[in-house]
Amino acid sequence: MPVADQLLVRAAGLVSGRHRALFGIAGAPGAGKSTVAEWLVRELGAAGLPAVGVPMDGFHLADVALDVLGRRDRKGAPDTFDDHGYAALLQRLRVVEVEGSTVYAPAFEREIEQPIAGSIAVPPATRIVVTEGNYLLLEQGAWPAARGELDEVWFVDVDDDLRLSRLVDRHVRFGKSPEQARRWVSEVDEPNAVLVGAGRARADLRVDLAALDLPARGDVSTVTGCGTTDPEGRLRH
Repeated sequence: MPVADQLLVRAAGLVSGRHRALFGIAGAPGAGKSTVAEWLVRELGAAGLPAVGVPMDGFHLADVALDVLGRRDRKGAPDTFDDHGYAALLQRLRVVEVEGSTVYAPAFEREIEQPIAGSIAVPPATRIVVTEGNYLLLEQGAWPAARGELDEVWFVDVDDDLRLSRLVDRHVRFGKSPEQARRWVSEVDEPNAVLVGAGRARADLRVDLAALDLPARGDVSTVTGCGTTDPEGRLRH
């Protein structure tokens, strides 16, 4: 069975009866998490399992809050997110009520580099919530509480040279000069990548994107989580 089909079967198998599946996709900045999440949501929906993507990046603290905290110069680090709010949303999404109300989640708009509240609707009929982000496997703050709400977490592996190149390109695309982009990747993104990589062994599944053969996403959407398409990978159980 092709790797893509294996992943779809595994994700669909998380749904049981009235149980809504929540599962996450972790990985370093630029690893391809959004690509995998968007593909899963699309393919699971086509298979008759209504799915919604709820990225962790919607819980970025706004720049005004980061300025007050003195953390804007390292935006993207674990303590620049509302980790408690993220865990609380996952707890709320875990409860499925047939006659319940729609839950609204925040998204992140790259054009302005800010979270946007109430952007993503999760109707009661949603069977699978796919969340992706850097820190789903981090063992500090409220991140373990968030992990406790997830049925599984997959870790996306990628060649570091390719990932770094795509990160620089992304930062340039959204307003930084090439020099600023390289400095940001070196001083901010890479220390975060080291933290993320330390949780790799705690994932339920490690995924390498070449085996999925997904089309290039291009990172062109403005409201998103994070990550771009990676042409290299393999699936490891």
